[in-house]
This record gives sequence, C-alpha cells and structure tokens, in this order.
Amino acid sequence: MNDLAAKIESILFLSTRPVSFTKLAKMLEVKEGDIKIAVEELQAQRNVSGSGIHIVVADAAVELGTNPGFADILDKMSKEETEAELTRPQLETLTIIAYRGPITKPEIEQIRGVNCSIILRNLAVRGFVVEREDKKFFQSVYTLSSEMLRHLGVHEAKELPDYNKFHDDKKIDSLLEAVFNTPVDL
Repeated sequence: MNDLAAKIESILFLSTRPVSFTKLAKMLEVKEGDIKIAVEELQAQRNVSGSGIHIVVADAAVELGTNPGFADILDKMSKEETEAELTRPQLETLTIIAYRGPITKPEIEQIRGVNCSIILRNLAVRGFVVEREDKKFFQSVYTLSSEMLRHLGVHEAKELPDYNKFHDDKKIDSLLEAVFNTPVDL
C-alpha cells in the first residue's frame, strides 16, 4: 500500500461519515485524481472476501464499510449493541449533546477530554442522536433525536431539568473559546 492510500485509510477510520474526494485532496494537498487512484488501490486490497473491512464509494465520497458477506454476524452484534445498556462514556456524551447541542464533535471531545468517534457512531446507530451538516460551523453538529426526546418525556431539549444552567454555563463557554479561539454562540 502506498503512503497516500495509507493516509486515506487512516482518515476514513476516524471519520464517522463519507469523506468526499475533494475534501481528501485538500486535506492531503494532492490532486483529486491522485485520491481516486489511491482509493482504487485501497478497494483492490480491501474489497476481497478475506477482508472484514471494505472501501465503499458513492457520490464522489468514500468511507469504510464492512464485508457484505458477514452481514449475518454483524446483524447479531448490532442487535446486541443496540439492546445493551448505555455505558458511562455514552451517557456522558449523550448528556453533553442534550444540554449543549447543537454541538460539534471537537467541542464534545474538548469537554470530555477523549476521542468520541465510536461513541457518537453508536449513539447515532441506536437512534439517540442526529448528525447533520451545519453551515454555521462548517462541520457536523449533533443533537438529540426526536426518538430520544420522546423517550425522555420532553418535546425539546429546553424542557430538560436545569437546561438553562448547563446550556449557558460560562465555564464551559470559556473552555471552548480558549481551545478553538472563537466565540461560542450556541
């Protein structure tokens, strides 16, 4: 595997959603054509029956996926994951999203102090959070899903206990402002 393909694979591993060829080219400071060639190399190596990880390309974007041949095993695991109780890190992340949302992944990670990619993916798979592009933040933001709001017995996050206290917490605002060097206006 060449160096460019390895870098792309690393980016895809951390990404929670498809990454466009254009974005990869900008990030890696190469031509989009080079990205396409490297992705084809990754597909040749990964999209084989003996690999659990496959490279999925759709709409000029690429993401990691699982081998379709293992769907039955993955369905079992997915069912177990979605029926299991939430872990403490998942609950912490869900609480941050509930009280500070809409919120970006880097902001969540700054508050928690750890990478939250897998946790956010699991919460989204379970239908607890919604990820959407936000033009204001120029990246994805997370909010509670309507399903989660119904489960909590509220119509909107503002109805949660002590919502204003935590949503408008100046200590958290200053922490996020110091790290990102931009005013937080949620």
